[in-house]
Amino acid sequence: MYLGIDCGTQGTKALLVDANGFPCGHGYARHQIIERESGAREQNPEWWISALRVAVSEAIAPVADRVIAIGVSGQQHGLVVLDENHQVIRPAKLWNDTETSAQNEELIQQFGGRSEWFCRFGIVPLTGYTVSKLLWLKEKEPHHFTRIRHILLPHEYLNFWLTGEICAEPGDASGTAFFNVNTRTWQREILDFIDGGTGQLFAALPRLIGSDDVVGRIRPEVAAELKLPSTTVVSSGGGDNMMGAIGTGNVREGNVTLSLGTSSTVYSFSERAPKDPTGNVAPFCSSSGGWLPLVCTMNATNVVTATVALIGQSLADIDTALDLTEPGASGLTFLPFLSGERTPDLPNARGSLVGISTTNYTKSNFLRATVEGVTFGILNGLDLVLAGKRAESIQVIGGGARSSAWRQLLADATGAQINTPAEEESGCLGAAIQAMVASSRMNGIAQTFQSVTDRCVRIDGHSTSEPRADFRALYDLSRHRYNELLRELYRP
Repeated sequence: MYLGIDCGTQGTKALLVDANGFPCGHGYARHQIIERESGAREQNPEWWISALRVAVSEAIAPVADRVIAIGVSGQQHGLVVLDENHQVIRPAKLWNDTETSAQNEELIQQFGGRSEWFCRFGIVPLTGYTVSKLLWLKEKEPHHFTRIRHILLPHEYLNFWLTGEICAEPGDASGTAFFNVNTRTWQREILDFIDGGTGQLFAALPRLIGSDDVVGRIRPEVAAELKLPSTTVVSSGGGDNMMGAIGTGNVREGNVTLSLGTSSTVYSFSERAPKDPTGNVAPFCSSSGGWLPLVCTMNATNVVTATVALIGQSLADIDTALDLTEPGASGLTFLPFLSGERTPDLPNARGSLVGISTTNYTKSNFLRATVEGVTFGILNGLDLVLAGKRAESIQVIGGGARSSAWRQLLADATGAQINTPAEEESGCLGAAIQAMVASSRMNGIAQTFQSVTDRCVRIDGHSTSEPRADFRALYDLSRHRYNELLRELYRP
């Protein structure tokens, strides 16, 4: 048996699978989140450990003694800092924390602007990436900054708790913006600028291992607590998008994955690093080799659930509202920037509802406009990732993928077949698959990501949505109106 753990923004999930990827147990526990008007979004890493305990116990209860290996998926870009005694210094700043936007811009200008960043380091930092959080700490909390002896991402912190080892792998590391995605090495000069050349931050970085490597064996006390075999090993793990790619079989060119979670992401495996000097397409490394060009929008199911709550309806009403209304919501357009936005890079943006009239201002139109606003933002990202190519099929994952009407909207708006995986917890499955690959390599068998995903990743044939040609023009018109409004409000 293989265990995949996914530490997300809202909670931690666990999935136990056999060697063919069939699920044998699930677990889940929610997280709290700290939010401030400044844009701060933080969590205490202890909350992740508490949730892991609950989720793992639920997932492995029937067959805990048969677990061979564990893989951990974690929300990208979060900053966990430890002191010399390996104690957490302060709450972790998360991927959707926008109060470091000023520090991000300061870093961009210090190294010559976006194009220069891309030329030198292969990536352009966006608000939310890890690097600006370090500069923010130095400027805003110097008493905490001086204590930093270890810099970790969320999944690396969970690996550390499980094994006592501090390691990093290229996929998640590439989202820090102090990692060169072309040479796959840490970039010291960026950290030297932040700490004044003392070497403090560079010395605090984890050692790099391969994405198909094992971090180590589970600590005896953790094995006893979780009732796992003491021989259980932990693979390198990775960011949630990288594990989601593996869990949807997106480990060779031609595949597209679109995630509708708290945030939304779209990505497609590539053998070559993407060449977008604007930074809109993140040239992340894949955790299966190669690269994972990716676009992220910060506002997705969180906006939809907030709208549902505001108008006193339930999530079940989303499908009803989409079925009862026409594409374009009778002229109602919603820019859903409740948390600022990453793509386009508008960390201080606020949401706008435009085109209200006495006839279109209904609950159903409001819900449709919300779903369309979220969707149009990520479809703009899909165009960037595909760079002129057309997707024949797209795998959709995340909470939004459960809505049949939303899946149909995506099919109609893109002209692509929309599929969902049989195992909806793709981040967990990807982490479990990575654990299979890494443990087999350790034992001299050396399975590949391609061969294991071919065996373990399946499509749910009952939830496939085919595009309806008659609707494409309507969505093109609505999306054009969305983009015109975006340019009017946020472009000089």
